[in-house]
Amino acid sequence: MSALKPVLALVGRPNVGKSTLFNRLTRTRDALVANKPGLTRDRKYGEGKLGGAKYLVIDTGGLSDDQEDINSIMAIQSWQAVEEADQILFLVDARDGLLPGDQKIADRIRQTGKPVHLIVNKIDGLNEDLVLNDFYQLGFESMYPIAAEHGRGVTAMITELTGDFETEDDEEDDLSGIKVAIVGRPNVGKSTLANRILGEERVVTFDMPGTTRDSIYLPFERDGQKYTLIDTAGVRRRGRVNEMIEKFSVIKALQAIADSHVVLMILDASEGVTEQDASLIGFVTDSGRALVIAINKWDGLSQDQRDKVRRELDFKLPFINYAKQHFISALHGSGVGDLFGSILKAYRSAMVNIPTPRLTRLMTDLVNANPPPLVHGRRVKLRYAHQGGKNPPVIVIHGNQTQSLPDSYKRYLINSFRKHLKLMGTPVRVEFKTGDNPFKGRKNKLTPRQVAKRRRLMKHAKRK
Repeated sequence: MSALKPVLALVGRPNVGKSTLFNRLTRTRDALVANKPGLTRDRKYGEGKLGGAKYLVIDTGGLSDDQEDINSIMAIQSWQAVEEADQILFLVDARDGLLPGDQKIADRIRQTGKPVHLIVNKIDGLNEDLVLNDFYQLGFESMYPIAAEHGRGVTAMITELTGDFETEDDEEDDLSGIKVAIVGRPNVGKSTLANRILGEERVVTFDMPGTTRDSIYLPFERDGQKYTLIDTAGVRRRGRVNEMIEKFSVIKALQAIADSHVVLMILDASEGVTEQDASLIGFVTDSGRALVIAINKWDGLSQDQRDKVRRELDFKLPFINYAKQHFISALHGSGVGDLFGSILKAYRSAMVNIPTPRLTRLMTDLVNANPPPLVHGRRVKLRYAHQGGKNPPVIVIHGNQTQSLPDSYKRYLINSFRKHLKLMGTPVRVEFKTGDNPFKGRKNKLTPRQVAKRRRLMKHAKRK
């Protein structure tokens, strides 16, 4: 089983540049979860990658030395994020110098016993040695001077910090088989479904939201195929979160999604499709994971209620029309067996290998059937396509002026690729590469005959 991504927590006083550094560290991913319902207030979760090393970053709220503020809900949440992290990036402001608030935060961080790296931000334009000497008083051996806004020192810092991180292997893990993450809001029946699938009480279940505190990996085999079921803690909206330990179980759910091949999203049919459900599904699709949707507690609904839920699914989740939907009862087992067919198809679609000649022929047929629009009087030319990755499938198309393609045409290509390649349950990403013009910047030198012709034409134009 592959290791979960390391978690880096950014902490420090307000306005020291935590959010700016967060954006720098997550710049390799366009899937950024910020202020999502179900996550705690003023928090940002992001994913970054450097080389083969991937990591999760948490941007926390600002901490101050005000005694009232240090005990506020935001401060408590920030310290809980520190407890969840593998490494702590403690940011200070080089322009402000060492302040009493920095010392208090440092004393508290030191008590965690976790690796702490002091990040001296906004170093640009200052005497670096003089500034760093001031912060040596905090007693941290690991210190990095950076300018997050301009990117100075950030790459070198994260390269050193991620040196010991495990690199991810895109190939299938034969030991764990297909990894299926069960996600959803609390009390929708995730652990009950896990027990039903496993056929035994492997996961503690109670009729009380928030029983599962961490992600649990459960290997099993079905019809000769190996699986690993990942039962995650529920993600609930902020108004319902009372226990501090539950506030950051969400990071485990996000890790499980990133570590899975297929996500089994559980919805509560009795509550319909909530805003939190849509937000969590949005994170799954942004992560590129294959998706199967199970609408649980279906057996207890009247026909009118069932029709209402179906309408909500069509209205609130139109962006996941590729995901198979199943109406089940985890408690009684109805419809549960049908989930595995969809999980297997979604996994095979996500991990598909598509030969380049086949992709190029298909792309050519799609372009001939519906040519790209004209851009400044010239037709966008798409020359060839090849596969650029798996889980999700990435199709790279090379051509000219591809940056000018409208989003509607890109959606046409994505939907058509999915239809003709029979990909079910997985998002498909299409990337465009525009080749460099070999004649760009070169002035065409006219021959003597062309120069003479041009002069004759100019004389004729002047006479008119």
